[in-house]
Amino acid sequence: MKNLLLTFLVLGSMVLHAQEKKDEPKFGISFSGFLKTDFFYDSRQTVNIREGHFLLYPENEKPDLNGKDINGKDRFGILSIQSRLTGKITGPDVFKAKTSGLLEADFFGNENGNFSDVNGFRLRHAAIKLNWQNTELLVGQYWHPLFVTDCFPDVVSFNTGAPFQAFGRHPQIRLTQKVDRLKIIFALAEQRDFTSTGPDGGSNKYLSNAVVPDLNLHLQYSTSWDEKKEFLLGVGGEYKTLVPRLSSQIDKNLKDGADSIYYAGDRKVSTYALTVYSKLKLKPVTIRAYGLYGSNLFDLAMLGGYAVSSIADAAQNQLEYAGTRNFSLWGEIATNGKIQAGLFGGYTKNLGTADPNLGTYYSRGPNINYVFRLSPRFVYNIEKFRIASEFEYTAAQYGKANVSGEVDANHVNVSNLRVLVAFYYFF
Repeated sequence: MKNLLLTFLVLGSMVLHAQEKKDEPKFGISFSGFLKTDFFYDSRQTVNIREGHFLLYPENEKPDLNGKDINGKDRFGILSIQSRLTGKITGPDVFKAKTSGLLEADFFGNENGNFSDVNGFRLRHAAIKLNWQNTELLVGQYWHPLFVTDCFPDVVSFNTGAPFQAFGRHPQIRLTQKVDRLKIIFALAEQRDFTSTGPDGGSNKYLSNAVVPDLNLHLQYSTSWDEKKEFLLGVGGEYKTLVPRLSSQIDKNLKDGADSIYYAGDRKVSTYALTVYSKLKLKPVTIRAYGLYGSNLFDLAMLGGYAVSSIADAAQNQLEYAGTRNFSLWGEIATNGKIQAGLFGGYTKNLGTADPNLGTYYSRGPNINYVFRLSPRFVYNIEKFRIASEFEYTAAQYGKANVSGEVDANHVNVSNLRVLVAFYYFF
């Protein structure tokens, strides 16, 4: 946290230094951001991140001895950890390209199996851009390509449409080529804050040990016919390979007592995802839609992951894996202007594995059949101040998975209503 704050202070001093030398081209850093405080109430316990701020879906029923649902208790929260500081950096040309940078942080903190630092000052984006006439090269930590910055839910909730919308910021190298009104985007990505899961919990080591980056390709067509009207249509895909473990373990009774024998093993699980999305912006309203089909989407704050599909070598306990598939769809319509009203709707369905598996899952929500959400919102903007409210209704159907991971029995329906009021001050 101290190092990141120091970085912002040093970069800020560059602005003053650049302003003193008026004969030189202007470059440095300009700051912007916002202060935000959320007040929210949940009608039951939820599966969430950071003290409930990032809501995914309601918790399953947990009946006590008398049949009362322990997770049926309501709760509330007041948090300001989404407040954000953004530094946009400009500099001299390099290789005949315009250069720029983005450094962004907030107080959302980090969280993994070892620690949680809510209110911690953490890195969101750190990206360098080189821009030629029709080509852009981005290097650094930025939105995952399946999170399309030109087409994502404009909801009040910090979940930004998750788990229906792919969500995550990943270190990457991204190349964008413009051909008339078409953009071709290719990216190689790693994982950092948003990671896959496996035998040792959430970690980026499963992707790192595969020695194959997360591969992404998108095609985007866009056009506009005046300042307030535009259309976007895009398709994209991801190919991801993980190595869940580097060794297998066999417990045997040896002469000296019980012991473990280890065997090297790096069997992989390779999965893909496909997406189609569109946006239509008119003077009175903006309409967005997004659909995604894929597997092993845990690192994108969505349902799914992978499962042990078979035992390839029983003598050495070598395992094969298969991705759990997921279909997700969302759409929204919102008015434009000073006073805005919007409606978001999302649905995601667990499709299990393509073939029967052994019932060991490294996945989010393997006992969930589907989740859906409806969330109307109202936003009032005045100068640099904004007040917004949202009623986020999220329902999930839990149950028992069959041998292929489809949840087709013992269905239990639960729902949560989140009432959210947010105050913003932009600078």
